[in-house]
Amino acid sequence: MRIEDLRTPAALVDSGVLERNASRMSDRVKRLGVRLRPHVKSHKTLEAARLQVRGHFGGITVSTLAEAAFFAAGGFRDITYAVPIAAAKLAAAVELALRLDRLNLLVDHPDAAAAVEACARERGVRFPVFLKVDCGYHRAGVDPANEESVAFAARLAASGQLNFCGILTHAGHAYQCRTAEEIRAVAAHERDVMVAFAGRLRAAGVPVEEVSLGSTPTLAVADNLAGVTEARPGNYAFFDAFQAAIGSCTLDEVAFSVLVRVIGRYPERRELLVDGGALALSKDPGPVHVDPTCGFGVVLTPSGTRLPGVRMVSLSQEHGVLRSATALGPDALPIGALLRIVPNHACLAAALFERYAVLRDGVVVDEWRPARGW
Repeated sequence: MRIEDLRTPAALVDSGVLERNASRMSDRVKRLGVRLRPHVKSHKTLEAARLQVRGHFGGITVSTLAEAAFFAAGGFRDITYAVPIAAAKLAAAVELALRLDRLNLLVDHPDAAAAVEACARERGVRFPVFLKVDCGYHRAGVDPANEESVAFAARLAASGQLNFCGILTHAGHAYQCRTAEEIRAVAAHERDVMVAFAGRLRAAGVPVEEVSLGSTPTLAVADNLAGVTEARPGNYAFFDAFQAAIGSCTLDEVAFSVLVRVIGRYPERRELLVDGGALALSKDPGPVHVDPTCGFGVVLTPSGTRLPGVRMVSLSQEHGVLRSATALGPDALPIGALLRIVPNHACLAAALFERYAVLRDGVVVDEWRPARGW
């Protein structure tokens, strides 16, 4: 099938670019001396996950229990659920854990740990758990400088119902960087915070088997992960406009885009209307700290070349408005013309589609169905 035959909006995955991205990150983490447990939430597909774990031990990271169940059914046996567990989800987690070799859970509060312990005691199981650490993002995790965090880790390690695996963090604040050099500094800080905290725990008699970190920006540029055991990047499989803007990748390394058609043309205001809106691209504001006028994605030709001077300036539910910096000639981008949009955030945009059209050399060669639900 040609992309011209697809109903728009359509999610496109360039398999060649995806394979190169997976191979590049695989080689990178091997050189850095850590094992790879890739996050699969960006694409949520068995096919892409199998590319990510090729040549590695096979463990993955997920963001929902629905993802965990989907990948378990697809043959993945070692899964980290990288969101602090809610007590109401523990029964489902037990049922899933019984089907796996390993389901790692996260906690960052004593009440959550107590709930996990109570459930494990009632069901006669032991849960492997990580202590989530805040390395500067301030979204979740314990403060590694606080003595109470050491005491909490000691409690986890001493529990008869828990198997304390180690510590885990996510440097999400790397997304606020502007250059690869700024990201590299965040990566060094992420590593240093985790290695130092692991050292404090070990000095207090708390065994720390795993020191796990990960974000695509930091793993894309990190040059030293001494003291770290595991890396969990995810977005690198697809990349997106945000990653390209902050220096994690180049635009030609982005594997995911959304195919749209021109459905309205307004030369008097240099604007076009396309049939891809917020429900195809999401309303993620993108890297506005780098480019305040970045809009809602990067506009490409159907072959994948950037269209200069054209920006996606607004989105409604099913409509997107493009504006040209120069006058629209009578033959430029007529009604029915195809365009590709690289979304600001591929994870959110991909989650809006029930299927992806997989390209090889510009031709649709397959269709992938991602996991859905929570």
